[in-house]
Amino acid sequence: MDKLWMAPHGLHIEPAEVKDAQRLAQLHAQGFFRGWPVADFLGFLDDRATPTYVACDARRRIAGFALIRLVADESELLTIAVDPKWRGKGVGRALLDAVFADLMMSPARKMFLEVDEQNRPAIKLYEKLGFSTVSSRKGYYAKADGSAATALVMTRDLG
Repeated sequence: MDKLWMAPHGLHIEPAEVKDAQRLAQLHAQGFFRGWPVADFLGFLDDRATPTYVACDARRRIAGFALIRLVADESELLTIAVDPKWRGKGVGRALLDAVFADLMMSPARKMFLEVDEQNRPAIKLYEKLGFSTVSSRKGYYAKADGSAATALVMTRDLG
C-alpha cells in the first residue's frame, strides 16, 4: 500500500477501493436524507478525478469516508460521512487531514465544500481547519419533512 495515514482509536486512513462501494453508500444514507446509490460510488471509485479515502481498522471495517473531486488547481469535498457510533471521536478530522496531506502532492491549491447551515458540528470542524464561508445556496438540501435547507459554501486555501 502506497498511501496510509494514522487516525485515532486504532483506525487508519487509506484510499477506497471499488469493493467498498456498498459500505460507502450505506454510510452516506445514514448521514444524509438523500443517500447516493451504490452505482454512483462505483463511478466515483473508478474515476481518478474523484479520490475517496476511508477510515478503517486493521480488518478493513470502515468507520467513515471522504470523497473529493479534483479539477485543475481546485478541489471540492463532495461528501464526507462517519458512522454514527464513530462521530465526535476525531474520525472526520483525521479523514480531512489525510485529504489535505494527499492534496499537497497535487496541483490543487484551494478546496470548496457545501454544508447544511444547521450542521453545527461540521461547520465547527471546517472552521477549525481553516475554512471560511463565502456564500450560501438557499434550498440546496432536501429535508425529510419536504422542506429544503440552505447550504453554506466554504473555502480554504491549501497552501
